[in-house]
Amino acid sequence: MKNRLLFLMLFSMMAMFAFAQGRSIKGTVLDPNNEAIIGANVLVEGTTNGTITDLGGNFTLNGVPTNAKLKVTYIGYISQTVPVSGKTTLQIILKEDAQSLDEVVVVGYGVQKKSDVTGALARVGEKEMKAMPVQNALQAMQGKTAGVDITSNERPGEMGSIRIRGERSLKATNGPLYVVDGIPLQGTGIENINPSDIESIDVLKDASATAIYGSRGANGVIIVSTKRGKSGKLTLNYSGTVSIENMHDRVEMMNAAEWIDFSRAAKIRSNTYNKSTVISYDNDKKVFGNDPVAWANFEKGWVNGEWDGSRVNTYDWTKEGLQTALTHEHTLSASGGTEKMQAYASFGFLNQEGTQPGQGYQRYTAKTSVDLTPVDWFKLGASINVTYGDQDYGYNFRKSVTGASNLYFALQGMLPWTQPYDDNGAYIRNPGGDVNIINPIRETSLCLNQRENLRAFGSFYAELNIGEMIPVLDGLKYRMNFGPDFRYGRTGIADSNQSINGDGNNVGQYSTEIKRSWTIDNLIYYNKTVKKHSLGFTLLQSASAYHMENSSIKAFVNSDEELWYNLNSAGNIQNAGTGLVETQMESYMIRANYGFADKYLMTVSGRWDGASMLADGHKWDFFPSLALGWRMDREAFMQKLTWVEQLKLRFGVGTTGNSAIDAYATKGSVNSNFYHFGDAILSGMVPCDPSAKDPIVMANRKLGWEKTTQYNLGVDFSVLNGRIGGSVDIYKSKTSDLLMTKSLPSLTGYLAIWDNIGKTENKGIDISINTVNIQTNNFSWSSALTFSADRSKVTELSNGKTEDIQNNWFVGQPIGTYYDYQYDGIWKSSEKDEAAKYGRTPGMIKIKDINGPEGVPDGKIDANYDRTFVGSARPDWSGGFLNTFSYRNWELSCFLYGRFGFTVRSGAETLSGRFAMRKLDYWVEGTNEDAQYYAPGVNGESGDTYKNAMNYQDGSFIKLRNVSLGYNFTKRQLGKTGLSNLKLYAQCMNPGLLYSKVDYIDPDLGGSTYNRGFVFGINIGF
Repeated sequence: MKNRLLFLMLFSMMAMFAFAQGRSIKGTVLDPNNEAIIGANVLVEGTTNGTITDLGGNFTLNGVPTNAKLKVTYIGYISQTVPVSGKTTLQIILKEDAQSLDEVVVVGYGVQKKSDVTGALARVGEKEMKAMPVQNALQAMQGKTAGVDITSNERPGEMGSIRIRGERSLKATNGPLYVVDGIPLQGTGIENINPSDIESIDVLKDASATAIYGSRGANGVIIVSTKRGKSGKLTLNYSGTVSIENMHDRVEMMNAAEWIDFSRAAKIRSNTYNKSTVISYDNDKKVFGNDPVAWANFEKGWVNGEWDGSRVNTYDWTKEGLQTALTHEHTLSASGGTEKMQAYASFGFLNQEGTQPGQGYQRYTAKTSVDLTPVDWFKLGASINVTYGDQDYGYNFRKSVTGASNLYFALQGMLPWTQPYDDNGAYIRNPGGDVNIINPIRETSLCLNQRENLRAFGSFYAELNIGEMIPVLDGLKYRMNFGPDFRYGRTGIADSNQSINGDGNNVGQYSTEIKRSWTIDNLIYYNKTVKKHSLGFTLLQSASAYHMENSSIKAFVNSDEELWYNLNSAGNIQNAGTGLVETQMESYMIRANYGFADKYLMTVSGRWDGASMLADGHKWDFFPSLALGWRMDREAFMQKLTWVEQLKLRFGVGTTGNSAIDAYATKGSVNSNFYHFGDAILSGMVPCDPSAKDPIVMANRKLGWEKTTQYNLGVDFSVLNGRIGGSVDIYKSKTSDLLMTKSLPSLTGYLAIWDNIGKTENKGIDISINTVNIQTNNFSWSSALTFSADRSKVTELSNGKTEDIQNNWFVGQPIGTYYDYQYDGIWKSSEKDEAAKYGRTPGMIKIKDINGPEGVPDGKIDANYDRTFVGSARPDWSGGFLNTFSYRNWELSCFLYGRFGFTVRSGAETLSGRFAMRKLDYWVEGTNEDAQYYAPGVNGESGDTYKNAMNYQDGSFIKLRNVSLGYNFTKRQLGKTGLSNLKLYAQCMNPGLLYSKVDYIDPDLGGSTYNRGFVFGINIGF
C-alpha cells in the first residue's frame, strides 16, 4: 500500500512538472498594416523548438514553458523577442526595418554592411529590377544609378552601351567589368541573364572600390548577384508579361507633291532638269518618266497644261516595314531549404517580336543553385546559368556601310510618288527608274540573317571555416571560387539572287565563334573584433584564361533554299577564314579593413596583375587603393541632432589599370603581298601594307599598362526619421600612359606603333536622393532622384602634338568632342556681294569666318583657321526621377529619364533632289530666304560643300520612360486559394519625349524611330 501511495504521489508530481514546463501557444504575426506575414520564423529562445507562420500568419507551438521567450524573425522586418508570461494566445506585430544603410551590399570578393562601406557604390535591388518589365539588366539600370550612363537599343536581342563616370581611354575599351556571383566575366556582358533571376546589382564606381579588381576595374565594376535559395518553406513563383508594341517615327517625310517641287528646284539649280528652267509636262516626262507605272501617277498632276501636285497619289511605303509586335515572357521559379541546404531553380522563356517584319528574338534561360552546409565548419555551393538565344536580325544592307540598317529605313528611302508593284502585281525593281533606288519590299522573304547563341556559365565555391575547427583561429576562413564560362555563337546569312544583297547571286555565309574561359580564385579571410577594434584581412590568388576561335565562309551557291548548309554546291567559295585568340591573367591581392568603435573606418588594398597581352618585362604591375570613412552620426556632438539618423563621410583614392588592347598587338606580324617579276606574279610578305584598311603596327617590346588614379569624396546620409536619404560623391581621375598608336616614318616599314603615351583627366559629381514625401496609414508618395555630371579632357597626346584632328582628339578638350566648321545660316539674295567674297552665292550655307593667319577673321574660309569645337558626344549631365504612389493595395509609378548638354550628329542633308527627303525648311529665292537649309541642287549630287556644318544638334531630352499601375492582393483577400501573393499590373512603356530640342529624332536612341507599347503582367507566389 505504501509503495502504491508513493508511486501515485511521484506520478502526480511528474504530471504537474510536465504541465508547468510545457504548454501549447497559439499566435498570429502581422505587419504594421495588420496584414498576415507568411513564413515568419517563430522560435522558443534558447531551444530548437520552432515553427513558421501559415497563410494567415498563424502559428502553434507545443511544449512552451510559461516563462519562455519567443523570437520572431522575418526578412525585411526588425526581429522581436516576446515573453510568453503565462499567456496561451499572442498577437505579434513586426515593424519594417527602415535602416537601409545597414543592408548588406556586395563589394569585391565579399560583402559588407552598407554602413561600413568606404567606397562609392550604387545599388539596384530586386524591387527596382521589377519596377518595369525589361528584356535585359541594363534596361533596368538606366537612370537609376548615379554616375552610370546607359544608352538604349530597341532591336530584339541587342544591348545598349554603358559608361561609368564617363570616358577615360582614347583607344582601349571604356566598358566596365561584369562580375556575376563572384566570378569576373571575360569578354562578355550580362545580356544573357534573365532579369527575373537577378537579386541585386551593385555598381562600384570609384577607384578605391574597383582597384580590388586591378586592371579589370579601370572603367568601373558591375557586380550581379543572382537569386539563391533561402531557409524556410519551399515557395513556387510565377511571373508573366504580355507586351504589345508599335514603332513610331518622329520624322515626317515629304509627300509626293512636296517632293516633286523639291526635286524640280534641285534639278533646275543643278541644270539637270532637261537643261531647262521652265516647269512643263514635257520636261517632267523627260526627267521623271523612266518608270511607266510611277509616271502614270505623276502625270495626274498635269490637267489642261496646269500643274496641281495634290492630284498625285502618295504611296505609304513605310507601312510595309511596320507590324504590331507581341512579346511574352514567362519565368517559373522555386526556392526553399533548411539550415543545412538551400536551393533555387528557375526556367524562363522570352518570345520578342520585332516591330519590323523579319525581326525577332527567342530566349530560353535556366538557372539552378544549391548551397550546402553539411557541418558547421564547411560550406559548398554551385550556381549554373544556361541561356539559348535565337535572333532573327532582320534586313540590313550589307554591300556597303552607308546603306539602310533595317527594312523600315530602306522603305523610307523610296520616292513617295512611286509604287512597289504594277497593276498586275508584278514587282518593280527600280521604282521611278533610278538604278540606285532598289525596291526592298520583298527583302524579308528573300534574305535571312539568323543568329544563334548558347551560353553556360557556372559559379562553384567551397568554404572552410578554420575558426570553427580550431577555436584559437576564430575568424579565419578559406574559400575557393571557380567560374567556367562557355559561349557558342553561330550566324547564318542567306541572300537570294533576287535580293538586293544577292544582286544576281545566291549567297550563303556561315560563321561560328566559340569562347571558353575560366577563373579560379583562392581566398583567405580573417576577421576579428576585440572590444572597439574590428580588423579584417583578405588574401587572393587568382588565375584566369580566355580562348576564342572563329571561322567564317562565304560562297555563291546553286539555290537560296540551301541557305548556309551546302556552301560548296557551286564550287564558288568567295572567302574563308579562321582565327584564334588566347589570353591569360594572373593576380595576387591583399586587403585590410579596420574599424574603431564603429565610427572610424579604413580600407587598404594592393593588387598585382600580370597580363599576357603586354610585352615581356612589362606584363606585371601594382595597383593600390586607400579608403577612409567617418560615421559622424556616432559622435557625441551629433547626438543632440535627433533629426539626423545616419551621416557618413568617405574619402578614397586608388589606381587601376587597363590592358584592353588586342592580343598579340605587342608581337608584330607581317602582311602577305604580291610582287611583279617580269611577267610573273609572286606572293611574298611585307611588314605593313599602307593601303590596307587597318595596317599592321610595329611591335613594341616595352608596352605596359594604361593607369588611372581616381580621388573620391562622398557623404551618405539619412535624416528626418528616414524620410530623406541618399549620397553625394565628387571625384577626379587622371589617366596616364594611354594605350595609343604613335605615327612612324614610313621608311621604317610601318606607319604606326602601339605605345604608352598621352594623358586624360575626368571629374564629376554623382547624387542619389530618396525621399518619402507623404506617409499616412493608407497613402504614401516616395521619390528617387539620380543626377550625374562629368567633364573629361585630353591633357597630352603622342609625339608632343596638341591635336589629332582625324580622331577628334585635342589637348584641353573633352573626349568625344566634335571639330568642324560653324554653321551661320544661309546666304540671302541681299548678301550676294558679301557671299561672293567667300566664293559663295545666295542659297548656299554660310560658314562663320572665325580666324585667319593674323589671328583675326580674314575674309576666307580656311580649314586651318575656321574650324572650331561644335559639340561633344558626352552629356553635361544626366538623371532619372522615379515617383511611386501607393493607396491601400494600389501602386502607381512613373519614371522620367533625361540627358542634357550633348550633341547628336544628325541633320546634314544632301539636297540633290534625287532621293526621298524628310520635310525641312529649305531656301527658295525670294520666297523663303530665312530658311534653315540651303537651296536644293547646290553642288549637284554632292550637296553643299559645307553641309556637314549642319550635322550638330543639341540632343538634350527628357523622356517619360514608364508609367505603371498595379494591384497587390492582401493575404486576407487570397484566403484559402493557396497563393501567398498575387499582383496584377499594367504599364505603358516609353510613352514619349516630354522635352527635346530636336524634333526629327529620338536623341535617346540616336535615330528617328522608337517603340511604344503596353505591358500586362502577373506575379504569383504559391
